[in-house]
Formats: sequence, structure tokens, C-alpha cells
Amino acid sequence: MRYLAGVDIGTSGTKTVLFDEQGRAVSSAAREYPLYQPQNGWAEQEPEDWWRAAADTIREAVARAGVDPAHIRGVGLSGQMHGLVMLDGAGRPLRRSILWCDGRTGAQCREITEKVGAKRLVELTANPALTGFTAGKVLWVRAHEPKIYAACRMMLLPKDYIRYKLTGEYATEASDAAGTNLFDVPNRVWSREVLEKLGIDPALLPRVYESPDVTGAVTREAAALTGLAPGTAVVGGAGDNAAAAVGTGVVKAGRALLTIGTSGVIFAHADTVRIEPEGRVHAFCSAVPGCYTVMSCTLAAGLSLKWLRDNFFHAEMEAAAGTGADPYELLNAQAARVPIGANRLLFLPYLMGERSPLLDEHARGAFIGLSAIHTKYDMLRAVMEGVAYSQRACADVLRGMGIAPAELIAAGGGARSALWRQMFADVTGCPVRRVSSSAEGPALGAALLAGVGAGVYATVPEACDAVIRYTDAQEPDLESAAAYEPYYRLYRSLYPSLREQFAALSNL
Repeated sequence: MRYLAGVDIGTSGTKTVLFDEQGRAVSSAAREYPLYQPQNGWAEQEPEDWWRAAADTIREAVARAGVDPAHIRGVGLSGQMHGLVMLDGAGRPLRRSILWCDGRTGAQCREITEKVGAKRLVELTANPALTGFTAGKVLWVRAHEPKIYAACRMMLLPKDYIRYKLTGEYATEASDAAGTNLFDVPNRVWSREVLEKLGIDPALLPRVYESPDVTGAVTREAAALTGLAPGTAVVGGAGDNAAAAVGTGVVKAGRALLTIGTSGVIFAHADTVRIEPEGRVHAFCSAVPGCYTVMSCTLAAGLSLKWLRDNFFHAEMEAAAGTGADPYELLNAQAARVPIGANRLLFLPYLMGERSPLLDEHARGAFIGLSAIHTKYDMLRAVMEGVAYSQRACADVLRGMGIAPAELIAAGGGARSALWRQMFADVTGCPVRRVSSSAEGPALGAALLAGVGAGVYATVPEACDAVIRYTDAQEPDLESAAAYEPYYRLYRSLYPSLREQFAALSNL
């Protein structure tokens, strides 16, 4: 029997899953690590925390499976996108990684737009300059930490640091590189024009591969730490959403992935480059070689629910811990008792600023309509509905581009909630399915990419067809959809009314 490993380096933790060639999860392991916020709107992590988590989870998954490491044909990597890892000449991190949800680079994004030109930047990179993307982080370090920038000899994305630790190779792949604002997305290469205009040395960037390409082999040192066999192939892998798309079979037109993790993403496949000129949604390279995607990203989807849980639902968390239950199951049961509209309470899920479709790092979360009648359970329902409305706003942009998927494939921790999935179906008007496998999409997608690189499957779509099956769809309920509609329209009217106040508040 041949096996494949998928390693998903997420924002809250790393998960490794070992699969057989039929796509069945044989074993898994996970580790969490901290998120640092030195200032409001900043977000950082230690690259070494990722590596310890990756090495530990790989070793644990291999041991639990009880398989011969020589039978593991390949390793695929999935990871949080846009983060900046800066290494010195010895391959050591020079500072914490600045993450995708960090909003400090507004001034640098304006600088990028001025130097490259707004229209030309979109033509080259398929996206405007965004605070979450990597280029602004590079310029921020150069402006504020010049000694660190001068010492930098290589810049990597988060999952590519794990690749370096596994193989000793500096490499990335097109799906993740496409989210840097430094990549020529239509031509799938680093943009020499952007680099020249920004004064960034191309030697600081790694070689770019396609997602199923073999990028290196596990070294003896890494094998001793992970339990893998030396020489095991490590493929390009993909950014987390591109990997999740593979792991859920979203590799052909007509289907979109809805991911509710820390962030919220709608990710649609496209055979050609599709660019939204205002940058409200993003065009990236697909993990399928030669193909592309259109993707929205809201920054605080599952994060909004986790924030509410951690600050207002201590009793439920203690009760869950005492019984071994999932605390989110208790929260779902309580939210289901609150009517649609949360008793006339709305929530704007902008806890980390917002990307799609607002492009505003100053936006902040808000409860609108809060009164003395409301309880924390109304707030809970309002948070879940607010996240659903944010995804509907993104879906409406996709529809305006002529991309109207027939169904959504739900993934991520939030997708485990049947209540939340039904909200998404009702609010967006799309049937919602899940992959039948209990394994998370990014890890499976990374493993399938490894299988293509190792010759287990011929192509990425063939790999998906071979292993992925779906649950029955949750269809939109027309009565509930009609009940949500006025709340959604009111939700859409709130941000324009508060935009100036958000900006003023950020300057106080």
C-alpha cells in the first residue's frame, strides 16, 4: 500500500494527515501555537513554532499509522497565504512572520500603487495592493526595520519555510506566490517590472514551481525529526485555499469552495484569468497547472465566533470540557433557538479590518441595534448571521463577474455546523455540500498534489475524481431566505455609513 502525507500549516495550528491512495485518512495529529498582536490590527507568529508543530505532527501521524515510512510516497504542503518569513544567510528567521490578517501596511500599499500604477499593478499581479498581501510587508520592514531588511537573504511564505526545513530547498509554487503582489499571475512568474519599481532584489525570492511538481526531498536531519524516510519527495503544494479546493474537488468550472476557518473564503475555479478591476475579489493561480481561481476573503469569519466564545461563553466552554463535548455544539444549539434576525440585532464581522469586498484595513467589528432585551445568545446568532452576510456580499461580486457556481462545497471548522451551513445556503441561494471524508480539505488537497508528483495519479482532476465523494446537499429554504433578505440589505447599508467613522477612530 502506498501512502501520502498532507501537512496544513494554518493560523491557529498545524495538522498532518496520512492518507492511503484511495484518499482514506489513516492517521492524523495536530498542534496549536500562539498568535501575537503587538499592536491593534497587527498579527505575527514565530516560524519556529510552525516547524516544531509540523515535525511533531508528522512524526506522530507516522507513528500512529504504524506504516513503513518508505511506503509514504510523497509529502504535500498547504499553508496560510501572504505571510512574510525573512531569513538570514544561514536560513534562520530574522523576525516573527507578519501574517495575512495583519493590517499595518496601508502606507506601503499606497506606495506600491503610486510606484507601479493602480491599473498596471492589476494587469500584472491581477490584484490591487492589499494590506494582507506580502509586498506591503516587505516594504514595511524595509522602512521600519532597515537592519533586518539589510540582513535578509531569502523571503518565503509560511508553508515554504516548512519546505525549507524538510528539504533544505528555497522554493514556492504558483498558487501561493500569486498572493504576494509581486507575481505576474497571467504568466506565472515573478514580475520583474514590479520588483524593479519597488526596488526589491529578485535574488531574495525563491524558485517557483507548479503545485504537483517535486521541489525537493526530505533530508536526513529532517527525517530524524519527523519519522519520514530520507529522500521522500516533497511537492510544491498550495496556499491553504487552493489546497482546500483540490481536497474538495473544486478543480473544474461550475463549483465553488466555501471555507469558514479563521477567515471566510469563496473560491471558484476558472480556466482563464478573470480579474475584478476594483479588486474586491482576487485572481490567483490554481493548484491545477495552467488554471486560475477567483477568490474572496473576509478576514474574521470563524475568528468572529471564536472571539465571542472566548469572551462571553466561559460557562459553556467549562461544561463542554467536563463532558468531552465540542463547545461549538453547545453554541449551535443555543443559536438555533434564536429567530432569524437575532431579534433585530446585526453584527459587522470586521474584527481585523476587511478585505473582500471592502478593502478597508480601518473597518472594525460592530453590533448594530443592541438593546437591553438582547442576551449573549442573540449576539451569538447575530455573529453567525453577520458572517453569512459577508459571504453573500462576496458571492454577489462573483455573480456580477459572470461566475455563478451551481453549488458550494463547505470546508473549515465552521462548516461542521449544520446550522451555519443552512444559513449560508439560505442567505446565498446556493445548495451547500460537504466532502464525505472527515479529513479537512487542505490536508487532503496537499496529499493529492503529492500523489500527482509521485506518480500515484496522472493529473489533479483525476486524483480528485478517484477519491472525493460528497454528502447530500442542504438546499436553500425559500421561506428562510426571504426572512434573511431585509436584514442582508440593511447589513449592506451599514458599512458605507460607518466608513468615515472607522477611519477617524483608527487615528484617535
